[in-house]
Amino acid sequence: MRWYSVFVVAILSAAAGCGGVHNTPQNVPLAGAGLVSADPNAGGSPVLDDDLLIALSFSGGGMRAAAFSYGALQAFDETPVPARIGGGPLIDRIDFVSGVSGGSIPAAYFGLKKRAMLADFRENFLLQNPEEALSTQVNLANLGRGLSGGVNEDKRLSGWLNDHLFKGATFRELRESRPRIWINASDIYNRTPFVFGQTAFNALCSDLNSFPVADAVAASSAVPVAFAPVVIESYGEKCTTPLPAKVERAIRDRNANPMLRSFAQAIAHYRDGTMKYVKLLDGGLVDNYGLSGFTIARLAADRPYEPMTPHEAVKIRRAMFLLVDAGRGPSGKNWVAQLEGPVGAELVAATTDTALDASVRASYTAFQQVTNEWQRQLIGWRCSLPPAERKRLGVKPGWNCRDLKFFVGRVDFGQFSGERATALNAVPTRFRLPPEQIELLTQAGREAVRISPTYRAFVGSL
Repeated sequence: MRWYSVFVVAILSAAAGCGGVHNTPQNVPLAGAGLVSADPNAGGSPVLDDDLLIALSFSGGGMRAAAFSYGALQAFDETPVPARIGGGPLIDRIDFVSGVSGGSIPAAYFGLKKRAMLADFRENFLLQNPEEALSTQVNLANLGRGLSGGVNEDKRLSGWLNDHLFKGATFRELRESRPRIWINASDIYNRTPFVFGQTAFNALCSDLNSFPVADAVAASSAVPVAFAPVVIESYGEKCTTPLPAKVERAIRDRNANPMLRSFAQAIAHYRDGTMKYVKLLDGGLVDNYGLSGFTIARLAADRPYEPMTPHEAVKIRRAMFLLVDAGRGPSGKNWVAQLEGPVGAELVAATTDTALDASVRASYTAFQQVTNEWQRQLIGWRCSLPPAERKRLGVKPGWNCRDLKFFVGRVDFGQFSGERATALNAVPTRFRLPPEQIELLTQAGREAVRISPTYRAFVGSL
């Protein structure tokens, strides 16, 4: 069954307003009011120990997105790093991964297991059936639950993910070393991204380290009506540490970027008592590419090098930002050849796809603009450093302040044609797929990265 069928159930009784299904918050308060510290890196930035910065973003799309992203990681594993800069596979140099919805699952698992995830992710997840833990039938009982908040409470999916993949892991383990991982959900009250990072949890006066990884991934994947919102409780009244100055500035500045200002207002609501509970659903509702966190971090920056540190900013020479997009193109739409239609589930699917595709195109365009400007500002900052500051930052003789290049690109199904493209675009958005489709998607992700002009140019520049 396609998840869109559940949306149809909701539409049949849109006037109903009953409420009953809800989830219990899993986050806990900080141990003391003085433990919240300033966080200039907006929830974690890559810890660079070389002159490369590699950041990936895994889009939403259920099991389809997970398999395509897994194949992309295989391509990184098969790409050698030149011996001049240490050798080894390129996958070991990945600094940052942002995941949303189905893409959050491989992102989180990679963050925990690093390269070793390639050995068992296929067997532990891709060939499994997470839907066995879920209620997916369209019937009167599920109709009532759907209209009461959601057919499935979040613990059904998070429990399955915990048993098969995450084994009780918390964000303390996820944040111990690179790559840094951002799991993205949607705050459905503020209509903004909710990134499971230190910025949001500082505002909530809550302990991020103890939060279960499986619960964050379940929030990122919680399709409306099919799932009840995941709930995060605010303990803002327990904190005395003020919010970062950049948050206050963005709220006061009516000319601030709308994305940044909305995010700042949400952060303020978490702290000031106007929101006791944050309700989270699928991250794809506001950003199915998972790029907003990157964009907001840069828009909020006070200095040209942020969210990097000055030492990282003088060291870096090459950076690649690669979006792994498992979104589908048009496929099998018989209603475009006739006067009637679309109706029923096809109408809901078409409406949802239209809204998502329009928003993600805008998200990607904004991200490209921000990274282009960041490269320009970084070069300007590096070249303006006085000799004493260069020495303090460890700049070596002969350093070329202009030797900095960003590579920004996207890999997707559009790189393929013919029957292969048709087959890829026909894969549904759900959490169970047959082995032949898993293999199709994995090989496509692997090949899409290898033939990507952005990827090839980055590797060639090394």
